[in-house]
Amino acid sequence: MNDESGAKTLGQALSLSVAIITKDEEANLPRLLDSLEPLQPAEVVVVDSGSTDSTVAIARDHGAQVIETDWPGHVEQKNRALAACHQPWILSLDADEPISPELAANIRNLLEKQDQDQKAGYEVSRLTWYLGDWLRHVWYPEWRLRLVKNGAAQWTGHNPHDRLEVDGPTGRLSGDIHHYSYADIDDHFRRSIDYARIGAEALAARGKPFRWHKMIFSPLARFIRLMIFRQGWRDGWRGWIIAWSSMFSAFLKYAFLYEIERGRRKSGGNFGTGTKPTPTSDKNNG
Repeated sequence: MNDESGAKTLGQALSLSVAIITKDEEANLPRLLDSLEPLQPAEVVVVDSGSTDSTVAIARDHGAQVIETDWPGHVEQKNRALAACHQPWILSLDADEPISPELAANIRNLLEKQDQDQKAGYEVSRLTWYLGDWLRHVWYPEWRLRLVKNGAAQWTGHNPHDRLEVDGPTGRLSGDIHHYSYADIDDHFRRSIDYARIGAEALAARGKPFRWHKMIFSPLARFIRLMIFRQGWRDGWRGWIIAWSSMFSAFLKYAFLYEIERGRRKSGGNFGTGTKPTPTSDKNNG
């Protein structure tokens, strides 16, 4: 594992580390790093898992500390990034998640206060850009714990659905993370298939058996939640695409699980497939 620091500083240091994981993110990373300039964090840590584009060079040019390593999974990689941070507070972001000026100002104001240690972490809402517009219903507000005290938090969950947890009380900050989730519909559905496969492999590794009713009712529940309870219909045709894709992904997850289990019966081997998921950003795959 190589650990190298860029030569450029980020200005007046705020007692904050920013943790980012990357692989081939040259299209997204500059936008994220530029959005951090109002914060001027004391440390930016980029954990990269084998980028073949200019991701690493971009990170170093912006003064980030770059750690080049393998890909063990979403949860494990994000915990590596947390462990590499040294400041009292950590802001954890994906490469496609620049922060709004309002959020940057609120984080700075919070960390400059004397009473900011009353909370162990803060949730922030993500606002997703999808096919040319912001989604203000189907995936919004989407509160995510992202600002945490160093040493009080860890990433948990089952790949690819990681979540940040903290030991202590939490609050909420106004201002958004701007989430540039998918380049186009092809990218969306390809990633939905990837997430379904990773989810099935995670279920298999945990010894969860295939149940036919899950393949029927889990997709329906997703569709109803997004279209009715989250009012996805108010996002127009974009909301419909997202609801159908989420339903499709849920169906595929259990179809892949059935395939894995069927293969296990035929081979008499272990339940899991033994394959490693590829790194993808934290998408909205519920």
